[in-house]
Amino acid sequence: MAQRLPILLNKKPCYDIVFSQNFDDLWLDLEELGIANRRVMIVTDSNVRSLYAEGLLEALQGKCLKACMFSFEAGEEHKTLDTVKEAYKVLIEEGFDRKDLLLAVGGGVVGDVTGYIAATYLRGVDYVQIPTTLLAQADSSIGGKTGVDFDGYKNMVGAFYMPKMVYMNLSVLESLPREQLVSGFGEILKHGLIKDIAYFEWMREHYNEVWMLKYDILEEMIYGSCKIKRGVVERDPMEKGERALLNFGHTIGHAIEKLSDFELSHGTCVGIGIVAASYLSKIQGNITDKEFAMIEQTLAQFGLKTSVEWMDAKEVLAVTKSDKKMVGSKVKFILLETIGKAYIYKELTDEQILEGISYVLES
Repeated sequence: MAQRLPILLNKKPCYDIVFSQNFDDLWLDLEELGIANRRVMIVTDSNVRSLYAEGLLEALQGKCLKACMFSFEAGEEHKTLDTVKEAYKVLIEEGFDRKDLLLAVGGGVVGDVTGYIAATYLRGVDYVQIPTTLLAQADSSIGGKTGVDFDGYKNMVGAFYMPKMVYMNLSVLESLPREQLVSGFGEILKHGLIKDIAYFEWMREHYNEVWMLKYDILEEMIYGSCKIKRGVVERDPMEKGERALLNFGHTIGHAIEKLSDFELSHGTCVGIGIVAASYLSKIQGNITDKEFAMIEQTLAQFGLKTSVEWMDAKEVLAVTKSDKKMVGSKVKFILLETIGKAYIYKELTDEQILEGISYVLES
């Protein structure tokens, strides 16, 4: 029986995160969502289409009113309004209405795009997240943040829109290339650093078993990561306060990701951003040299880069200050008070931010 983690909003059930070793239970859950009387469109990308999406589409035949697929080229550069526009065309041509359902089958880009399509098509249709990467399973599929990039700026256009279910087949992780696993580790370690020192220590103790992709260890790791994010989302679903803590490592990370023309993965850039934010936490007197070194070491154990050599610090700062997390003229930065406890800080000067950026460019 698949393990479940319910998400509550306003203390009422909103949707379940389902953890499974296969897709067998997916059909029972979709039947509970009434797919027999609904049109269903799978949204996927060119990487995942032949791996999983085509098989799921074939299995849908006869289980729903109508089944079809929309596939776009894989990559962050296709997470745009142009892709959303093409999906709208398919939905209109296939006769989809407000009673119908979208299935996001893929990684974080697919999940974000599908969620935004669902939030905006006919002012809202239901969707289900079926994440197929570690980053998507442990982070981006949880919490209802949807959106697309605009002119290279991350997630500038979006909406908060909750799925009807998140279904995770953990066995798909066995097919991931190493760099996709590493990208997921960036977000997973972030969760421990901002909210749960015991979880962060568990990751440190089990990193060899994690790399061996032992199912029980993967399930415990992803369940723990989702549980941390669930708590934050339930307390602050619209990011009015605490949910901003989930942006730890993202402020500088997003700038580096953009300046790399998205050649560096999101999780990799988050890892570099974590080092910069941890360094700034150290010079604020919050964490010790030893704790900072341990954070760097842990990131490296999970294959994450802790520096990038081919960028200009002032250019990174300029892009950082164009981020959507600005509050007036202030950068809303997430720092560590201690390992396992983060806070929002808006008083960093440009010189201090440059010092954190310079550290990850020079170390």
